[in-house]
Amino acid sequence: MDIRQVLFPTDFSVSAEAAGRVAVEMARQWGATLHVVHVVPPMTDPSGGAGRLSKVVQSLGGSPGVASALLSGRPAREIVAYARDKAVSLIVLGTHGRTGVSRVILGSVAEGVVRLAPCLVLTVPVAALAPRDAAIAADSGATTVPVPRCLVCAAETEALICEPCRTRIRGEALERKLDAERAGRRGSPA
Repeated sequence: MDIRQVLFPTDFSVSAEAAGRVAVEMARQWGATLHVVHVVPPMTDPSGGAGRLSKVVQSLGGSPGVASALLSGRPAREIVAYARDKAVSLIVLGTHGRTGVSRVILGSVAEGVVRLAPCLVLTVPVAALAPRDAAIAADSGATTVPVPRCLVCAAETEALICEPCRTRIRGEALERKLDAERAGRRGSPA
């Protein structure tokens, strides 16, 4: 296996953090360039993503080479297009592990990437992060109080779903509706 380019797409969630750790280690192991990307969904303000992306890149210090990109569009499609464009050998991305209604409503970026990717894809479950964090908490002797978190991205929030995720979900739903309407117009007799 010749791994020269590793792609780590992030949505800044806890599951992405776990995948980032794996991606960095794999890039170091193979001496590969690490590409860190964030995809801003349609009709979403990209300004917050740029700052968060640069913080993620800075936190990954020590990798042989790191490139980053802020993309806009449907996440799975943009990740796959970037992988093709940069001749990526391996995509490492986190999975939220959603099932049932939340998966139907929110979709699965990981599933879309796995189906469409031109290269190997490694999905890292959020549980991969748990053992390390549990050990750190045990070593410090700290007791943790559960913090309310967004069901989608696990960011701290008082609401069930944080505002950025809510906006992204609405934008993706609108995009699907527009696609369906366009498809209906093409299929109807003139």
